[in-house]
Amino acid sequence: MVPIRRPILAAIAAVLAIAAVPHAAPAQDQSLIIFAAASMKNALDDVDTAFTKQTGIKVVASYDASSALMKQIEAGAPADVFASADLKWMDYGSQKKLIKDDTRINLLGNELVLIAGKDSKIGNVTIAPGFGLAALAGNGRIATGDVRAVPAGLYAKAALEKLGVWAAVEPKLAMAENVRAALILVARGEAPLGIVYATDAMVEPNVKIVGVFPEDSHPPIVYPAALTANAKSDAAPYLAFLRSPAAKSIFESYGFSFLIKPAS
Repeated sequence: MVPIRRPILAAIAAVLAIAAVPHAAPAQDQSLIIFAAASMKNALDDVDTAFTKQTGIKVVASYDASSALMKQIEAGAPADVFASADLKWMDYGSQKKLIKDDTRINLLGNELVLIAGKDSKIGNVTIAPGFGLAALAGNGRIATGDVRAVPAGLYAKAALEKLGVWAAVEPKLAMAENVRAALILVARGEAPLGIVYATDAMVEPNVKIVGVFPEDSHPPIVYPAALTANAKSDAAPYLAFLRSPAAKSIFESYGFSFLIKPAS
């Protein structure tokens, strides 16, 4: 056997040492994970694109009902930022110590509206105490988020109760897993009417707004955002970007109201 020379042994040792070093995680593993209310999708996708262009930090967003997302976080799903369509589910995260309370901001506002298919014969509806929503739906259903948990459904139930029509409307409700699912039911003609956010109606060409619920008929529609308890360090700049003039411009272009003073 030919003896292996010392320089060759050194080279082999170097190769083995390099092989023993853990490989760096792929870039996508370093992406920020954002859990956000379904109604934020179109606007937040544009915000995320702008953030990535400015910082080089990639963002992966998961959209669903705020209730479903918070329950996923509670079950251990990795997320860096949680943006809810109501205060209730952010409060829940706070109580369970799943978010960083000192990062919490009330970011956006919205309106609750009644929609119909774009070709519907239903015209403008005056939404006032005792209005005939159940009769307006005829033999069809009224789509909205699940009134037991989904923010859009919670707002809808509160409004219908305040207006005194809940008992008549409840049997006609088609409760969807999130507000975008309710929007689709109306867009596809599977439900003649729906109760969603104004911003949802704006991004769906197959529906039209036929009425706006009075602001005092339901709790204020507020979208809070916060870092999660296990957020990566890169998440802080992201949350700051949500408050920027650039983000404000994008959100407002989709019909959201911006609730905080923009931070440069």
